[in-house]
Amino acid sequence: MKILVTGYTGQLGFDIVQRGINLGLNMVGIGSKDLDITNRVEVIDYVKEMNPDAIIHCAAYTAVDKAEDDRDASWNVNVEGTKNLAQATKDIDAKFMYISTDYVFNGEGESPFKETDTPNPIGYYGLTKYEGEQLVQRLLDNWFIVRISWVFGINGNNFVKTMLKLAESRNELNVVGDQIGSPTYTFDLARLLIYMIQTDKYGIYHASNEGFCSWAEFAEEIFRQANVDIKVNSITTEEYPTRAVRPKNSRMSKQKLVDNGFAPLPVWQDAVKRYLKEIPQEVK
Repeated sequence: MKILVTGYTGQLGFDIVQRGINLGLNMVGIGSKDLDITNRVEVIDYVKEMNPDAIIHCAAYTAVDKAEDDRDASWNVNVEGTKNLAQATKDIDAKFMYISTDYVFNGEGESPFKETDTPNPIGYYGLTKYEGEQLVQRLLDNWFIVRISWVFGINGNNFVKTMLKLAESRNELNVVGDQIGSPTYTFDLARLLIYMIQTDKYGIYHASNEGFCSWAEFAEEIFRQANVDIKVNSITTEEYPTRAVRPKNSRMSKQKLVDNGFAPLPVWQDAVKRYLKEIPQEVK
């Protein structure tokens, strides 16, 4: 099977390509320097020449705060770019997997959002990702939409690396404690997505490591496992203002994974343990 992966320079795209190669699949990973997904003609020509059996679309404008002001760039990548890739996929009759986000929901309440719940994004980034979801469903028949959250992986910056870096020069940190979600190790996620794309079990899925926590609890677990002696002060969202509003409830139900025979990902604490063994020593 030949799989084209956009966003190869990011955390998830990188791990998907590596996982696919290890399984003997024909993986083609591309970044923005390889293909401008906002250029329709370029995308159509590239995909037609590459002629993959499936496309896993990880590339996205993910700067949540910048998206509030740089709306054209966010829209062009997340909406127009997705539209171009979906159209190109339709032209060659391939499978398409769109990586979406918990930010499509409004973050209200405490119950996990179901795959069938109607999205209602509260920020521009979430809006563009939801627009991408709708385009995929309108244009294609053989599609997967996979909403993910709080990712961390080898290739790129993330919350784990940031916490460990900050701990080098501080003895206490203030971390938001009223936003709840599921940390997700891209190595675990990649394994699931590679397996999923080889099936015809199409539809909307939620995928993250099992269990929920706040960002403050996430930080505490990172430091505990890394044997870093530092105090974590749990603060409110209001005490840490950001340009974009963050959803307080990022819990997502993964029931559809189970219903369709996909194995749940390991608990997030186990994922952190394995990840800390993988990242370079200098990061720690």
